[in-house]
Amino acid sequence: MASESHTTTDHDEIRKWVESNDGKPASVKKTGDKNDVGILRIDFPGGVGEDSLEHISWDEWFEKFEESKLAFLYQAKKASGEDSTFFKLVSR
Repeated sequence: MASESHTTTDHDEIRKWVESNDGKPASVKKTGDKNDVGILRIDFPGGVGEDSLEHISWDEWFEKFEESKLAFLYQAKKASGEDSTFFKLVSR
């Protein structure tokens, strides 16, 4: 079975996938300022996030996502058929 990837800019689709994998919208600490949240990430349980990531609201996350003209590339399933939390933020 091949792994299955999707690319989207649909906010509902992104949020649904992230939350179904227990992820939270986040940014990299110390990469922004009061007018900019900084580098976008998703914080998944067991990831590296605790020290380097700061949770932000979905509104803040999507505002930066749109400003930066990004798309969300994600893997729905691994080749083994298991759920995957692999994603990349890519230019549109």
